[in-house]
Amino acid sequence: MRFYEYESKQILQTVGIPLPKSHFCKTAQEAKAAAEDIGGPVVIKSQVLSGGRMKAGGVKFADTPQEAEGLAQEILELRIKDLLPVGVLVEEKQALAQEYYAAVTWDGRAKKPVIIFSNMGGIDIEEVAESHPEHLTRTHFSPNLPFSDYIAKMAVAGTGVTGNDLTALTRIVAGLGRVFLDRDMTLAEINPIGKLQDGRIIALDCHMDMEQEAQRSHVDLLAKLGLNADDKRQARPPTQFELDAEHLDASDPRGVAGNLTEFDGDIGLIIGAGGGSLTLFDAVRGAGGRPANYCEIGGNPSVNKAANLTKLICSRPNVKKIAVMMNVVSNTRVDIVARGVIKGCLEAGFDPKDKIAIFRIPGSWEEEGFAILQKYGVPYVDRSVSMDEAARMAVENNAK
Repeated sequence: MRFYEYESKQILQTVGIPLPKSHFCKTAQEAKAAAEDIGGPVVIKSQVLSGGRMKAGGVKFADTPQEAEGLAQEILELRIKDLLPVGVLVEEKQALAQEYYAAVTWDGRAKKPVIIFSNMGGIDIEEVAESHPEHLTRTHFSPNLPFSDYIAKMAVAGTGVTGNDLTALTRIVAGLGRVFLDRDMTLAEINPIGKLQDGRIIALDCHMDMEQEAQRSHVDLLAKLGLNADDKRQARPPTQFELDAEHLDASDPRGVAGNLTEFDGDIGLIIGAGGGSLTLFDAVRGAGGRPANYCEIGGNPSVNKAANLTKLICSRPNVKKIAVMMNVVSNTRVDIVARGVIKGCLEAGFDPKDKIAIFRIPGSWEEEGFAILQKYGVPYVDRSVSMDEAARMAVENNAK
């Protein structure tokens, strides 16, 4: 789940991270009242689930409440990456002496969380890492032990920060680390952290993502934010295609046949086996394919569940063919998935041999599954064909 900036700042507030005075507003009139309450120059920020707000014109500055009202109205009507904001955040404008960057995320290679800190904030961290690596530290820590302020201090001190600034920044980075661990975040980022001309150090912008599977463990937090634990919000609101897949998956408790994300490609994917689904998605793209969706299947779903998922994906007007691929599986019967995808193709009005680009699911009951595929003339491969090769074959067949 991705949080809006105003929600992320409410989360920061729970761990005592200092913030500027601000108000979340849904109308221009509310923005005017917020500016009056703040009593000085303000910054008005679009609340959308995407980056690039400043470049798109979604961040503006106002000196008076009347100006804030007019600019808020402009921002509320401004689409950023085809998204309208849910509101604006009206915040007191700050005079800055220095900007910093801090983030906590998961390092897949090290298999540990990592703090990324830089004394060059306010710009893309990728640019800092490439052009000024000496201004950035990466500090790994254990997810299984209590988070220590010492870890945060080492991350900050590694960029040369000392004195009172080191103390203040350590508190902020430590708070960010605890939020990341305690709330099962996949990303907790503050950019920038601002040192004001009066010496105070506060969080000026924030971005947070929570692990989707952990949402039900944090019902208390989500309720305070007015959110549902089943909300699938990502970098944008869910599409109707994604909502239909979610409903389909929830309608039958047997196995998984859903967890779908829509893309604008032309090859439908029904993929699974843990990290194999991500590997297969990347393999299709690496072979030059354009996925119409990411989707997971596994845990031995019923025939009807697999069929309904297949029918849903096949019914998309942009989908030429579908690829059904998994790594070697033991807890998902190959014959059940084969029956399901063939049933789904037929119910969607397609001949399975023409609609299925490739079927690669080796595992339990595979001989029975392959016999079913042979009956309908569906192209399939066994475990002797790698996932990368199967993905290449799927892309080639989809182009025919």
